[in-house]
This record gives sequence, structure tokens and C-alpha cells, in this order.
Amino acid sequence: MSNIFSGGCLCGFIRFEATKPSNSHICSCNLCQKHTGSQTVVWIEFSSKDVQWVGEGHYPATYRSSEFSSRAFCSRCGSSIGAIDDAPTVALLTGVFDTPNDLDLKPGAHSFEDMTPEWWRKMLQISI
Repeated sequence: MSNIFSGGCLCGFIRFEATKPSNSHICSCNLCQKHTGSQTVVWIEFSSKDVQWVGEGHYPATYRSSEFSSRAFCSRCGSSIGAIDDAPTVALLTGVFDTPNDLDLKPGAHSFEDMTPEWWRKMLQISI
């Protein structure tokens, strides 16, 4: 039996349950920065068939951000949830999980590290 990962937005209107995580990674690209308001985000991917939207709001609102992906967010509170790719992949931000400290969510790579502001890289080196 697979672990079930649950989470949702700030107000709880959008909730999900997901199984079989893959490709957890950090990203610092400008799209992720604009989507979340953060310098760096951590994503974890799931096959679309392994994500169930179980909250009152059902499916999150989306904004088409590229030729292959839409950013997902709560239409009520505005919380960033993740991205819904055409692949069919759902990439969820690890900050929206109920148990963000779960080691199964730990990232294995850093995409677009070169787009991280220099001051942010220096702060990360200090805190490690």
C-alpha cells in the first residue's frame, strides 16, 4: 500500500490526496518565482491519475503559464498549489502538504539554480 500524501490551500477550500510521488526538485526559475512570490520553490510530481481533489472547491483554478503547463491556485484565498502539466503530471508545491517534513518529499535536484539571486545563494550557504 502506498503512502497517501494530503494537503491543501491556506483556507482549506482546495484539498488533495496523492500517492506515488516522483521527481521532487527545487526550482528557482523566473516562472516559479512569479507564481509563488518566493526565490526558490520545492516541487514534487505525481501522475494525474494519482491525485484526487477532495476539498469543497474540488479542482483548483488554473492559469496557462506556458505551452505545456498551467499554474494551479485556490480561487478563494489565492494560495499557490502547484502546476498541472499536459504530460499528464501534477506538480505540487511541498509547502501545501500537511506533512511537509516527510522525507519522501525531499528534493533530489535543483533546476535553474543560476536564476537564484546571488544574495539568496549567500544566505543559503550561511544557514547550511
